[in-house]
Amino acid sequence: MKLQTKIPLKQQQEKLITYNSNIVSIGSCFSEHIGEKLNYFQFKGLQNPFGILFHPKAIEQLIEDAVSKNTYTEADVFQHNDYWHSFKAHSKLSAMSREDVINRLNTNLEETHTALKTATHITLTLGTAWAYQLKENREFVANCHKVSQKKFTKTLLTVDVITTALQRIVTLIRSLNTNAAIIFTVSPVRHVKDGMVQNMQSKAHLLTAIHSTIQQNETIKGGKVDYFPAYEIMMDELRDYRFYKEDLIHPSTLAIHYIWEQFKLVWVSNNAQLVMDKVEHIKKRLAHKPLNANTKAHQLFLSILEKDIEKAKQDYPFLNFDTTDIISG
Repeated sequence: MKLQTKIPLKQQQEKLITYNSNIVSIGSCFSEHIGEKLNYFQFKGLQNPFGILFHPKAIEQLIEDAVSKNTYTEADVFQHNDYWHSFKAHSKLSAMSREDVINRLNTNLEETHTALKTATHITLTLGTAWAYQLKENREFVANCHKVSQKKFTKTLLTVDVITTALQRIVTLIRSLNTNAAIIFTVSPVRHVKDGMVQNMQSKAHLLTAIHSTIQQNETIKGGKVDYFPAYEIMMDELRDYRFYKEDLIHPSTLAIHYIWEQFKLVWVSNNAQLVMDKVEHIKKRLAHKPLNANTKAHQLFLSILEKDIEKAKQDYPFLNFDTTDIISG
């Protein structure tokens, strides 16, 4: 019995993710879900250094600033509701003092520059084609920071504008790093506040622009530019509200895990997947909470676990397990 419409997937034949890879994840909140999975399995990389960025123009701005090392100054920050913010970054970089925000921006900018330069894989997750522009200067903002909506104009980015932004992102990255694989994806999170029809129109603009950008780069030498169908997997393979959180907007933990498994199938090497299994096996045992830590059975469990951790570190020196919670009795 066939219960799903499966999205055809096959493992990449080159530039697969290994434990020698450096992975940069930038974009919407779904990019953080993938980044958290990569962190859990102890892959090297950088995740959303400027916080969640929802639309292509915000990502373009970050890539441009990072590649060009455009230092942030007092002109790039403002005070609102006792905090200092930047329209170029998410509120996670906001702070109580102007100096702290500027320092955070520049520190993360330098980190992003280095990460892009050394990356083997760069995942860019687009959330929406709806964007906000400041009325006073027509600049696109990454985050409104709860400033009055009267100060902004809400705009649906056209396919041409998005395509131009994505191609500029690719060009900027290539000026710094010619070999990194660039993986575009569209977030399966539905932006229903824009309206259901408007959300679908937004996703359509993103998808059309991404595939146009990929076509433009098919014959260009250098790192691969590709697409991973996270949005399509959610819409077709997981077309049931049981795969959403209670808000019926965000994918559930199960859905995120399912999409991650498909991403792993396509992009992660077989050898790396074997290491991932070892990492997960150890982490699950580290999370075990005994009813009685003083029993002989638990002491034997800890002894075997410690030997397994030691063996894993010998085989894979880059692994690092937090053993502070192990109860040795």
